[in-house]
Amino acid sequence: MKDLVIKLWWSISTVLVICIILGMFGFVFINGYEGISLKFLIESPSGTPIGSEGGIYNCIIGSLYFTTLSTFIGLLFSICVSAYLAFYNRNKRIKSIIRLVIGVIGGIPSIVLGLFGYGFLVVYMKLGISIIAGSIVLGTLIFPFMTLRFEKIFGEVDKLLFYSSLSLGIDKTYTFFKIILPITYKEITRTICLGASFSMGATAPILLTGAVYYAKVPRSIFSPAMALPLQLYGLISEGICVENAYKTALVLIGILLCLNFIPIILMREDYYGKYFRNKKS
Repeated sequence: MKDLVIKLWWSISTVLVICIILGMFGFVFINGYEGISLKFLIESPSGTPIGSEGGIYNCIIGSLYFTTLSTFIGLLFSICVSAYLAFYNRNKRIKSIIRLVIGVIGGIPSIVLGLFGYGFLVVYMKLGISIIAGSIVLGTLIFPFMTLRFEKIFGEVDKLLFYSSLSLGIDKTYTFFKIILPITYKEITRTICLGASFSMGATAPILLTGAVYYAKVPRSIFSPAMALPLQLYGLISEGICVENAYKTALVLIGILLCLNFIPIILMREDYYGKYFRNKKS
């Protein structure tokens, strides 16, 4: 009876979550798909107020700038910290302190990170409202998520491989890059895609540091840029053009779905690769 109740509870919860997600996607799709066109994707925002006419080309390019640079920053630090925790550090006290700091950073509200970025990066460091300032804040936002995921991935690697390599006189750095990374690169790629999705959908951190309501296509990372989440926020909060808001939301969802399909493709390749190898053997 207990097993039946638990299975029923799991099934109802799963179906309910799927229905809610499909309902949200369906609602945005129904309200926005009619206005999606090539013209909307390749034109810059225009009209008064801005965004009531034209397209979202500047927003798409700006979001790609923010997402790419912030993911690179988050990856650079998170993979180093997670590798240190998994393979280099043997002091439990230091490990617990680092994990505490990571947890604290992960619990900071995004708007507080944006305020810190404005005060430190924009004003004190004189970076100004720019892509680099917003990307650093976004990289900080996704850093705890990526670090914990990487540490879990590295923790699941058979330690005998690592220690066997060390016993042959190979240093840790060479072992990590030549043995550990090739084994875990698919899981790392999935984590990068999830972190990039998280970064692209964030609004508060770039609201104060890098994104503006109207800007030309950025020529460098030291220029401000438009972004899809900020454009959507402006259209909805001020009631400028609800139709364009739904179209912008649909494009943003489409980009995020494309990012999340990359891990699925990797999983399918891994599955079919194992299948054909087993069949040949």
